[in-house]
Amino acid sequence: MAATPQAEPSRSVEIEKKFDVDEGTPLPNWGGIPGVASVSPGEARHLDAMYLDTTDAALARAGVAVRRRTGGPDAGWHIKGPLVDGGRTELGWPLGEGDRAPDALLAEIAPWATEPLEPLARIVNDRTAYELRDEEGHVVAEFVDDRVRATDLRSGVDRAWAEWEIELGPAGPQEPAARDAFFAAVAAAAEEAGARPAASASKLARALGR
Repeated sequence: MAATPQAEPSRSVEIEKKFDVDEGTPLPNWGGIPGVASVSPGEARHLDAMYLDTTDAALARAGVAVRRRTGGPDAGWHIKGPLVDGGRTELGWPLGEGDRAPDALLAEIAPWATEPLEPLARIVNDRTAYELRDEEGHVVAEFVDDRVRATDLRSGVDRAWAEWEIELGPAGPQEPAARDAFFAAVAAAAEEAGARPAASASKLARALGR
């Protein structure tokens, strides 16, 4: 099929913390989180992502992920770059009409991989998203409660789990000390509710048994 149209990518830096939870774990109490005055009602999202890599896993070795995801406010093609200073740069392009990666995306990953991309894993996620807001209603962070089903397409292994993620928003703390204090308070609230530190660095890693 035809490649998706050329477009300037969206660009963001993703700073987040993840937790493993059991089914039915109650949501955290956010009352003691610095800067958080209110929490939005939950918004249900159904996300379906196909992850791709070269046959020799060149992207995975570089700490880079490429996916095509439908559902949610950021549906499209994405590159998640390596972890640097606690955050990952994420680039995004529209889905377009085809199922081939945009040429602009392929150009971006050329420093790590130039061989053809092939399906690596499929991750289907039923997500409930909440905005943690300050007194003016600005988004300090987004908290998501995820129910994940994944298939390692190269081994045929299916996996399922539940997890939480919290990602800083536009009104989140920017200074390193304030950011560390924010995430420390988040971790305390999450663990008090029954969460555990995440065993895997990403959904893709867990889908592949890492």
